[in-house]
Amino acid sequence: MRDKQQSAPSRSYDLRMENSCWKLILAFGVLLVSTHAEASFSRRMEDFIKAVQQVEDEDPGSEPVAVLKRLRRAAGLNDAFIQHFLANANSSGPELNANRSDYISKVVHHRVTEDGKEEGVVLTPDGTTVALRQLLLGIEAGLLSKHQGRVRGLYQLTLARDLSLSLRSLSQRLGSDGCWDNISSPQVFTLSDSPSLLTTAQVNGGMDGVVLGMEVSAKPRRPLKLSSLLTEYYCHQLDSRGLDAAPRLISQRRRENFKTLVVPPVLVRHVVKSEELQQRLTGRSEMEAKKKRQLTAAVKEGMKEFVHMYMECPPIIPRCMWDAKPYKGTPTILSLPLSFLFIHHTATPSQPCLTFEQCSADMRSMQRFHQEDRGWDDIGYSFVAGSDGNIYEGRGWHWQGAHTYGHNSKGFGVSFIGDYSFRLPSQHSMGLVRDQLASCAVGGGRLVADFTLQGHRQVVDTSCPGDALYAEIKTWAHFGEVKKQE
Repeated sequence: MRDKQQSAPSRSYDLRMENSCWKLILAFGVLLVSTHAEASFSRRMEDFIKAVQQVEDEDPGSEPVAVLKRLRRAAGLNDAFIQHFLANANSSGPELNANRSDYISKVVHHRVTEDGKEEGVVLTPDGTTVALRQLLLGIEAGLLSKHQGRVRGLYQLTLARDLSLSLRSLSQRLGSDGCWDNISSPQVFTLSDSPSLLTTAQVNGGMDGVVLGMEVSAKPRRPLKLSSLLTEYYCHQLDSRGLDAAPRLISQRRRENFKTLVVPPVLVRHVVKSEELQQRLTGRSEMEAKKKRQLTAAVKEGMKEFVHMYMECPPIIPRCMWDAKPYKGTPTILSLPLSFLFIHHTATPSQPCLTFEQCSADMRSMQRFHQEDRGWDDIGYSFVAGSDGNIYEGRGWHWQGAHTYGHNSKGFGVSFIGDYSFRLPSQHSMGLVRDQLASCAVGGGRLVADFTLQGHRQVVDTSCPGDALYAEIKTWAHFGEVKKQE
């Protein structure tokens, strides 16, 4: 394999794709959905929102809290822990019809099977997988709050209860992620690694539950419909400016919104309180002071990994989610930590990608060109930044790339989708790379703390990463000079 970088093929894409979420939901409003259609709903957030609309239409004028309680009853979310913070769901409105109730139960009730299938999760338009249980409980807690900015049980219902199970044992890993069987009509989500007590989908659902729960509690006027709240949050279509001009309350901003609301030491206290509450509700004796100190110490230590994974690192779309082809041959494993971060632009595709679908298509196009036209083993870049709010995994943290001739074993190659000869990527996408991805790499032991950042042109005879972007990265921390390869 030739060890140098090459751009992807000439191919233009339409950046004004119709937003699938709005399209499906609006179409549903004028279509009589049959029992067969209900049974064939996929595990997409759009389909779940359609099911919520059906529940709302069955009882016109019902408040969002009443709808949430009916959903909770269908999903069996009514144990003593939940009832401690929320009212009993068993006496809330008429029963759902059997088919709809069955769908709600399957799509909301969370569990991980022995063969690594994660149930109770959906694929959102932003390309992430979300557990609905934590999301719905957080929204209901927010709607029931009586004091602005203070939501009783918000953290316990969304994150702390699950964190108490995973963080109290230092041997437990956090955040197993996975892959869907089909992106266009997902039905089965399979974890890529051995199951952990807290999956990435649970964390995403918990973060969304915290963000939306706090939001609805702070507004003097509550949302008229749950489906509208979910549609606005998950289905916003970005314009050509990307996230720079996007509203604050959308799922693509999940991590940044969560970071503004949550202070890790406070979350630690909620985790410990959740464990104490569970002991009381199950009739066990009160936690002894020594055991509480030990639990608090273990949770504090485990919280460092949680903060690193979900508050420092950017959202990274794994290879399976953009439908990458297998690596050809055997990859060369990098010896970490590395000392360099090399910045590229794709040039072709020349336009930024603004949706998960489009960015994924661009990734497949680049991989196809690198493998079929260039004869390389895989897409050359380590990571690629879209303008949709995501970082896309190329060769990743451990496989040596083919991005910067003569230096592939020394650094990671990160490319921005688009041609940045005369303009810049969005400020948000640059921040993902400059601040979050770099911090993630250092904090995870993949990049040395005093790493050097370079533009591709500094070590190879090329115009990459474009004049405008190169002038920009010269102002970034860690930028440095290095001799070109002879």
